[in-house]
Amino acid sequence: MTTLDLVGAILFALALVHTFAVKGFNVLARRHPHHAGLFHLLGEVEVVFGFWAFVLVVAMALIGGAHTAVDYAESREYTEPLFVFVVMVIAASRPVLDAVRTLLFALARSVPVRTEVALAWMGLALVPLAGSLITEPAAMTLAALTLAPLVFRQGIPEWLKYGALGVLFVNVSVGGTLTSYAAPPVLMVAGKWDWDSTFMIEHFGWRAAAATLVNATVITLLLRRHLGASTAAVSDRQPVPPLVSAIHFAFLAAVVLLAHHAVLFLGLFMLFLGFTTAYPRYQDPLILKEGLLVGFFLAGLVVLGGMQRWWLQPLVSSLGPTALFFGALGLTAITDNAALTYLGSLIAGLSSQAKYMLVAGAVAGGGLTVIANAPNPAGVSLLRRGFNDESIGAGQLLLGALGPTAVAAVLFLL
Repeated sequence: MTTLDLVGAILFALALVHTFAVKGFNVLARRHPHHAGLFHLLGEVEVVFGFWAFVLVVAMALIGGAHTAVDYAESREYTEPLFVFVVMVIAASRPVLDAVRTLLFALARSVPVRTEVALAWMGLALVPLAGSLITEPAAMTLAALTLAPLVFRQGIPEWLKYGALGVLFVNVSVGGTLTSYAAPPVLMVAGKWDWDSTFMIEHFGWRAAAATLVNATVITLLLRRHLGASTAAVSDRQPVPPLVSAIHFAFLAAVVLLAHHAVLFLGLFMLFLGFTTAYPRYQDPLILKEGLLVGFFLAGLVVLGGMQRWWLQPLVSSLGPTALFFGALGLTAITDNAALTYLGSLIAGLSSQAKYMLVAGAVAGGGLTVIANAPNPAGVSLLRRGFNDESIGAGQLLLGALGPTAVAAVLFLL
């Protein structure tokens, strides 16, 4: 352990504490109006890891010199934060969102339950499972925007909102495991361990689908009497032409296919921005601010997380298969699950059972905290306005996610 290792671990711990204390900064903003802007900034959960990553880079420059800090920052891989930003903005565009809502409304009206109850269930079950095709960040964006007017609004008890948020985060984390490319923690190991989509369906598929359906059904039953008919109103705006919707979906599909090639999908994103500018009458304001904040959060996690290998990797390599499952589930709450499985992929001699347990534990625990899974910050950014004080408490999220996490854990251990 070097001095920089120790500093990186301390700053990472401070970032975790900061994550759990964001509501306190909002209280300070009300008590000290002269500094309200600063406290509101520090109370944004998406800012936390980017802020402490900046502190880390400054500390590295002071300890090891400017070249050390610059070389480290430039050595990190930022493709995932950039991809999440781009896919969030495209998936939340009006043509894509209206098409998804139209499809969900049609499906909801075809089942023998109230439309708004069916919509809530589909947003918590079917959309997260669709993440196996369109990637988890896109699924999180579509699910959050579908559920926001239904569940995350005034009139719904706060404890139920946190329960629904926990279900959404867990279901997105496990729902992307039916293929080998959609879930970040799976993607980190699929190539090295020769896990293709057939392998994922055979070993993770039915377990993930069952956990998603059980979790969504339970929380929807608890929510059903709070879901009024007014929450299921259909937009009366001029419909988007099918060709415009098709072009937006083509952009989304192309970005998903090029998810590992930042230069190419950023080029496509520039073309997408040009297209939306050319046809503004079919667009709502793009969620550029929310996407940038989420990208900033994930980039900060990449910078801070890279300094934790010295203690994480020996810990993971020392555990047996069952202990590895629960260890991965717990460690995921304080480290991004993709970073955790990546470190596991570097361990030589892992048995097939240990590999399964590592990834299963990582995805099962992906809903426990904001940092546990890459799409979670996107959900927080899009849904926080539906909570009291327009902020999401880390402790309440943890409590809300415990039940669905336990369901996923049991099914993955069967």
